[in-house]
Amino acid sequence: MDEEFETLDLGDPRRDRRAKELLKRLAAKPSESIPGACDGWSETMAAYRFLGNEEVEWVDMMQPHWERTATRMQQHAVVLCIADTTELDFNGQDMEGLGPLSFEAQRGMYLHPTYAVTPDREPLGILDAWI
Repeated sequence: MDEEFETLDLGDPRRDRRAKELLKRLAAKPSESIPGACDGWSETMAAYRFLGNEEVEWVDMMQPHWERTATRMQQHAVVLCIADTTELDFNGQDMEGLGPLSFEAQRGMYLHPTYAVTPDREPLGILDAWI
């Protein structure tokens, strides 16, 4: 994680450390909720404060990974770039910018990432994403 996000710059070293710690927790338990991935209530609240920080943009969080993915791609003669669409369902939560999903009653947003993989199915990372 430290190597992948070595160039992370969220404008404050404390934010950078918090982001890396949160990414480590979520990566260790990818199917868990934020409270399930965090170690206790104080860490859970710190994660929510971090995620709610208006100074932190998701593209700034992803930029180092995108750069590392592009570097890994250069080591291969052929790379497949696979587009996907995922529904992020925030039904029942009071958030701005949500719209209908596949069912009108669902509220959320669509995430459209592009995955880079080798023909042998070796994942290289996420190359791009838009919401």
